[in-house]
Amino acid sequence: MDIFAEKTILTISRLTALLRGVLEENFEQVWVQGEVSNLSVPSSGHIYFTLKDSGAQLRCIMFKGAAKNLKFRPGDGNALIARGRISVYDQRGEYQLICEYLEPAGVGALQLAFMQLKERLSKEGLFDEEHKRPLPTFPRRVGVVTSATGAAIHDILNVLKRRFAALEILLYPVRVQGEGAAGEIAHAIDDMNRLGLADVLIVGRGGGSLEDLWPFNEEIVARAVYRSRIPVISAVGHETDWTICDFAADLRAPTPSAAAELVIASSIELHGQLEALEHRLRLGIESRLASLEARIDALRRSLHDPGSMLGHLAQRVDDLTGRLELALQNNVARNRAQLDRVQAGLLHANPAGTVESLRQRLTLLGVRCERMLTGKVEGLKHEFVAATSRLEVLSPLRTLSRGYAIASNTSGAVLTDSDQLAVGERLKLQLHHGSAHCRVEELEKP
Repeated sequence: MDIFAEKTILTISRLTALLRGVLEENFEQVWVQGEVSNLSVPSSGHIYFTLKDSGAQLRCIMFKGAAKNLKFRPGDGNALIARGRISVYDQRGEYQLICEYLEPAGVGALQLAFMQLKERLSKEGLFDEEHKRPLPTFPRRVGVVTSATGAAIHDILNVLKRRFAALEILLYPVRVQGEGAAGEIAHAIDDMNRLGLADVLIVGRGGGSLEDLWPFNEEIVARAVYRSRIPVISAVGHETDWTICDFAADLRAPTPSAAAELVIASSIELHGQLEALEHRLRLGIESRLASLEARIDALRRSLHDPGSMLGHLAQRVDDLTGRLELALQNNVARNRAQLDRVQAGLLHANPAGTVESLRQRLTLLGVRCERMLTGKVEGLKHEFVAATSRLEVLSPLRTLSRGYAIASNTSGAVLTDSDQLAVGERLKLQLHHGSAHCRVEELEKP
């Protein structure tokens, strides 16, 4: 169809579809560079952002499947290089770049990921010196987490056997590069701790590119090293290679061979240390013996006449014995005098007399209280009888007993005047004993 023919009318959807086809066919794969803005990562896992330069901007999207392979986290203001295909988002009528690959402009993606993870874990405290554990001086078993076929394990075994052949070595074989290697390394460290299989761990591999060493830059490995209760020596790559594992470990060795040398001193070095200690001990004992012999000689020279010295000592003992006996006699006399004074004071302050006096006072007070209460009760009785007599005089029942009655209407009101009554009205008469109901037959006015 010739869309430019006269009078060819297209719907918006049709026009957008035609434009999308043109763009997707001619821009199937493009590379663009720009600065990130308006970055958004919703719960779907897709990444939405805009790439812009000084003159234009381009909407971009990276779907979740491609985003999982990113080694770094893009952010607003980052300069990125993006590879993808141009398409059109029909609902907004906008063209956009569907990104399949992103890398930082000016620095590699892995290097940026390394720096971002190192900064984040450092802020969490995973690299703090206070968490570093000392290596055991004489480990009995060394655990090694590395490849079973790599050069690292051979270097470690050769060094350890040469330095201390009796040391037990336990290899936990793992992959040290490629997909899934980081998970195997972390799992091996956790297993070594869970089973308590070693006194110290060497975790590492030989040298390689940044991509080859990348499993040791994964967060899962760093956290496994950090939570390990067994001291960990990180030995990854060559001397110039540094990984996240190196920062998290208790000790970093530049190479696997160097790690083996750090684990334990060689038997030759230990023998040398023992010989040095033996020599120092021998010198110390000889010096001590010489000092004691000199003191014995000095004492021997000072004992010219042992009998005279013993006589002086015996006289000194007698003198001290006499002084001690006199001091004891004086002390006993002082204590006896003090005891006599205390006994005299106790006799004077004997509580028996005081208790008897208090008992007599209490008895007297009891008698007085009983008399007062009896008089008070009798007075109240007389007052009660008098009040009762007065009440009886005023009581309406006394009046009723003389033949009087109290009349009240049906509502209970007391009647005192014939004007309050009507012929035929019912009344109630309250008598001295009981009551009566009656009807008014005739009224008489006063």
